[in-house]
Amino acid sequence: MADQRIPPTPANFAIWFQYYAGGHDDLRNAIDLLIDHNRPFDRRTNQDLFETYIAPHVSAAVVDTSERLHALMGAAKEFLATAIADNRSQMQAISQVADQGQAGVDPKALVAQLMNELARAATRTTRLEAGFAEKTRELDVIRDSLSKSEERARTDTLTGLANRRALDEFLRKAQTTADWGEPLSVLLLDIDHFKTFNDNFGHGVGDQVLRLMAKVLREKVRTQDLPARYGGEELIAVLPDADLAACTDIAERIRRAIAECTITRRSTGEVLPNITVSIGVAQYRAGEAIADLIERCDRALYLAKGGGRNRVVTENELDRAEAAG
Repeated sequence: MADQRIPPTPANFAIWFQYYAGGHDDLRNAIDLLIDHNRPFDRRTNQDLFETYIAPHVSAAVVDTSERLHALMGAAKEFLATAIADNRSQMQAISQVADQGQAGVDPKALVAQLMNELARAATRTTRLEAGFAEKTRELDVIRDSLSKSEERARTDTLTGLANRRALDEFLRKAQTTADWGEPLSVLLLDIDHFKTFNDNFGHGVGDQVLRLMAKVLREKVRTQDLPARYGGEELIAVLPDADLAACTDIAERIRRAIAECTITRRSTGEVLPNITVSIGVAQYRAGEAIADLIERCDRALYLAKGGGRNRVVTENELDRAEAAG
């Protein structure tokens, strides 16, 4: 932590304890990628790591849902036990009526007794149905709560985009399809001069800018694509069934849309300087590790920054630049 200049907070200690304990592969892979790419462990990155890989495992909502589900299962068992007992009682009563009929008891009395038993059975059935309907509604509420908890665990709190956990899962599935021959491309986006912007206008305005970038990214990619927050001010989009050319076209639309955005400070109405982004684009090569795809995309991004920023650079240009160098 000292080597990476990470503040010794409880949350950061929890992250790095899990990293060195070795029992959390997704966390280890995420941190190793950040280190390999010389990413700073700033406040946002540390917060992302905690919320994505540590916080979901200690969620109070999960504990509450578990308790509610346990209580519901207990109530369902009671209802079933009652239904079985009532059914047994009803069968015995009807059997007694049948025995009395064979013994020559007045048929009118037998009919009255039988009607009475059937009425009681109908009342019990109605009561059981109402009870089961109520528990079914409770189960729907629990199912909805679990779904929302899972969604929160996969969403970046600042931008509303998918977080690293959701990104890793999506990439693994997309890689499997791509290994069968379907194209898969990735674009990596970084806000130009964002540290200077934060220093001049504050982190609150910086967060507003990040949310705006996320909105543009979400609107410009396709419905089958996954836009996500990669870390800090970097955003990423995974595009299944898109080759390098298609991904480059989408990246260029994103770059132009962001460059045309007008950003206003909410507190004063002041119009702030325009924001631009640099974007790197790469296409998956069958059989390679996802880390290699991201690394190629990252190098293309830094070539874009080195070439003047506010531009899209593909891995093809990266190859040409490296050959010329």
